[in-house]
Amino acid sequence: MNGYQSLANAIVEKAAEDYIKALKALKKGRNNCTAECMKKDCERFFKSQWIQVLTTIDGEWLMDTLKKEVGYHDC
Repeated sequence: MNGYQSLANAIVEKAAEDYIKALKALKKGRNNCTAECMKKDCERFFKSQWIQVLTTIDGEWLMDTLKKEVGYHDC
């Protein structure tokens, strides 16, 4: 794996970690503005063309998978 691919993978992995962290925080209490902002930022990234440049993973699929993993349900 070359350096560029490693960097691309790290970006997607960090976004997934941040998304999980935000979902877990929101599961505990929906009034967490910081977690809500992080969740929205991650969702924008997962729905953007930028993720398609970095990986072949479908961003919508990744969001759904992470929500299931955390046990998070949208209101």
